[in-house]
Amino acid sequence: MKRILGIFVLLVLVYLATWLMSDLLTGRRSFLSPFNQENLLRRTALFGIIGIGVAFVIITGGIDLSIGSVVCLIGVGFPWLVVTKEVPLGLALCIVLAVSLTIGISHGLLITKLKLQPFVVTLCGLLLYRGITRGLTNDQTEGFGGDFKSLRWLANGEIPITNSFGIPVPVLIVLVVATAAGIFLNRTVYGRYLLALGNNEEAARFSGIRTDRMTILAYVICSFLAGLGGLLFVLDTNSAQPVDFGNFYELFAIAAAVLGGCSLRGGSGTIIGVLIGTALIQLLRNMITLVDEIPQNIEFAVIGAVILAGAIGDEVAKKILLARRQT
Repeated sequence: MKRILGIFVLLVLVYLATWLMSDLLTGRRSFLSPFNQENLLRRTALFGIIGIGVAFVIITGGIDLSIGSVVCLIGVGFPWLVVTKEVPLGLALCIVLAVSLTIGISHGLLITKLKLQPFVVTLCGLLLYRGITRGLTNDQTEGFGGDFKSLRWLANGEIPITNSFGIPVPVLIVLVVATAAGIFLNRTVYGRYLLALGNNEEAARFSGIRTDRMTILAYVICSFLAGLGGLLFVLDTNSAQPVDFGNFYELFAIAAAVLGGCSLRGGSGTIIGVLIGTALIQLLRNMITLVDEIPQNIEFAVIGAVILAGAIGDEVAKKILLARRQT
């Protein structure tokens, strides 16, 4: 809880610093403009969905590097099915969601039954799913054009609050996902099993927990939410290129989870922390875009530094906790 409070305070400080450097010192109103605030909320919600997914994997002590490629496969594959191949909308939705679930099951089985390392399995997935997408589409951009406007409302629509500001629909979707994830993780026996698995897999197995099933479940949740995120991302942008759609999205998701209190060693993590971490990552990206004094080409350097800081903080916190227990 203290770590979540710390990251929330940091979020507030970065928000105020961005407002100061972007608006107050320049006389502009770019940061606090309704358009920018709505876009910031929308991006936080979209990345928050995939961040929640990877949190389940990290809590078990695993990692998933294929998230961006799953986003690409689903995000490019869906318009390819409904527009290029003219597959009925309902059937196309079932296909892409089934593909997401199948990917998660495959990852889980390879890790639990063949005892492959999660890093290796998901790194291969990162390459495999993007390669499949590029092969299916022949590297062509896929999109909806002017069609499916009612469906696209799920990603780019908003609920009006005032004449100039509205709550993006993805915010409502991520709140539903986060609520369900939080209840599952903290209020069900299976959520406690996942946490126990991350703390000590061998002890969890000896206590009667079917650890293989729990690992598979974590990867299924991760891939399913990555697929849902891919759908919403392409519905938001209206088109996607298989070469770069979803690139580095796994980086943003993992960074958000780590910043939000998910230990890379497994065994700890909160959903609200992941959302705060996601908001911080997207706010930093927004700061880099809006503040003239910060060069935009260092974006990935900033994100990398943030992940490193989160990993160092996690290690320091572990050592402090261990020292207190020994005294």
